[in-house]
Amino acid sequence: MTQPLAIEAIDDFASFGITAFTTRRAAGTFGTAGQEPVAEVMGRWSALRELLRAAGASRLATAHQVHGDRVLVHDAGWEGWLRSEAADGHASLAPGTAMAVTIADCVPVFIAHPSGAAAAIHSGWRGTAARIVERGIDALTHRGLPASELRVHLGPAICGRCYEVSADVHLQLTGRDPGGPATVDLRALIAAQARGAGVRHLSISDRCTRCDNADFFSHRAGDAGRQLGVIATPLS
Repeated sequence: MTQPLAIEAIDDFASFGITAFTTRRAAGTFGTAGQEPVAEVMGRWSALRELLRAAGASRLATAHQVHGDRVLVHDAGWEGWLRSEAADGHASLAPGTAMAVTIADCVPVFIAHPSGAAAAIHSGWRGTAARIVERGIDALTHRGLPASELRVHLGPAICGRCYEVSADVHLQLTGRDPGGPATVDLRALIAAQARGAGVRHLSISDRCTRCDNADFFSHRAGDAGRQLGVIATPLS
């Protein structure tokens, strides 16, 4: 890798040996549906894989995201870069597994356990309404890891002051009809869902992708680019 990848590190899981970060605008877009030359975009993915291999992750799990509530669970026994269909979350207890979601205003949700298990979730308004964070938590608790021992971090996303939605979307998210367009804080809603599922340790980034548009891509600001939320389980 000729240049360091521009990232914003998440320190919440360092004591677990887990690597987690979001990429920044300076790293370039990781979206494959934009107008940038394929070679440039794939070069960034190659740089990411190089960084992750240096951290001990021999496999990278991604998916075509559809704003749903499906969370894939990845075991050991494979190497390379996996791109699955129709999923918005990943979880793994297998050491050396990296997982990435693409984001640009939607919330990157990072979940980790002291044992080294982890999950990465993409939660826009549809995923939040579908309570995908609970699916991510369940993917770990169903494998014997108590929710009370999990740590959750909600990364850079559009803030509650910037995110205006229709009355119908607001109703689906909050159960309240504001009578017209109104703002909503997705991270606050996701945090409440996580706490309701038994999570006790939760942190929220103070970065807004639209307010901090110089640092992050924002769909609402008109950007076609996408950054990544990445988490990697440590080698045992």
